[in-house]
Amino acid sequence: MPASILARRDRVCLENGFDLRLLSALEVLQARREAEELAKGDRERALCSNACLLARALERSEDQTPVFAGGQEVLAGLTVEEIAALAGRWSAFSRENDPGLELSGQALEEVKKNSAPTPASGCAGGC
Repeated sequence: MPASILARRDRVCLENGFDLRLLSALEVLQARREAEELAKGDRERALCSNACLLARALERSEDQTPVFAGGQEVLAGLTVEEIAALAGRWSAFSRENDPGLELSGQALEEVKKNSAPTPASGCAGGC
């Protein structure tokens, strides 16, 4: 995923050779869809959702490659407690670094200014 235009940081180091990174909206949708296929009932949905999210968010620090190929590998490789702890850490990291609707008017204007494409002609629209 390219760097987020709003996030303060896109990844957090877990200090064990792994990172958690923010996910794009598409990646979150893909994780949800994969979790729906894995879960065999309502009681399994949260665990499967967290596993599929982690499959996309957990990467090796050294080369930023995924640790797991998918949610099923996460379920096979981690305990329920590990999945819950990592998903909680990702959720907190995401809330801290994705300002969402909490931007002040001035901060929102700054983001708009910094993300607007520059005019191709070199004039500011007056030509």
